[in-house]
Amino acid sequence: MSAQTEIHAPSPPAPPVERAGSTIPRIVPVRRTGQWAAAVVVLLLLAGTLVSVVRNDAFQWGVVGDYLTTGSVLRGLGLTLWLTGLVMVLGFALGTLLAVFRLSGNRVLQAVSWGYIWLFRSTPILVQLLFWFNIGALYPHILGVSTVNLLGPVAVAVIGLTLHEAAYAAEVVRGGILSVERGQLEAAQSLGLRPWRRLRRIVLPQAMRSIVPPAGNMLIGTLKGTSIVSIIAVQDLLYSVQLVYHRTYEVIPLLLVATLWYVAVTSLLSIGQYYVERHYARGTAGAR
Repeated sequence: MSAQTEIHAPSPPAPPVERAGSTIPRIVPVRRTGQWAAAVVVLLLLAGTLVSVVRNDAFQWGVVGDYLTTGSVLRGLGLTLWLTGLVMVLGFALGTLLAVFRLSGNRVLQAVSWGYIWLFRSTPILVQLLFWFNIGALYPHILGVSTVNLLGPVAVAVIGLTLHEAAYAAEVVRGGILSVERGQLEAAQSLGLRPWRRLRRIVLPQAMRSIVPPAGNMLIGTLKGTSIVSIIAVQDLLYSVQLVYHRTYEVIPLLLVATLWYVAVTSLLSIGQYYVERHYARGTAGAR
């Protein structure tokens, strides 16, 4: 008689046995009383500050509303935005060229690029603007052309800010290029790509992940830094409100007008920077 094979299902695990007199400890979350108290105090201080600012008649919010969208202020804002965009484009174009020179194998180009970056990063932007504004006193004639009235205030602002911006942009671009893995360059070389094509199609697209964050910060800094051109009578946003309060003596509300516009524009630029960074961070760890 053949033996039948019996298949037994696994028995369920035995329930835990509680020993007499023993208790199972409960997990109790840590009470963060101090953090909550600090948060409440900070919120109360912020609320008190906001109420004091809104209810303080010295700020003259009615005057702020009257001048916020006037023609002169909007024209000054437009010149500030135009100057910021033009300086960023020209500055990064020149900065990219300087970064390529700095990373080239030519010692002369390396030295020229390093000297340029050293000089313009070591000199205050205000001094640079004043030098360009008084270029006629330094060189009355260049190639037979009189330079006394050659450069107007806006041209001086564009030249001075661009040369200053290029020195910082060069280091930003150089750092981005150095962040690209060496193997990518070797692979591009093995495919027979020329140096400029390697830079444009292989290096720069990958380097943008490292270039975009500091470039966004530079854009916001340049927007606010353009206010310094008011010293050479360029009618940007700050100079426009200065013209008004020199006439009306309403200094605080006119400065608030400029402040509100700067805050609004920088906030929009910060939002744009976030999405551009997220675009170039696709496929990387920590990308959102």
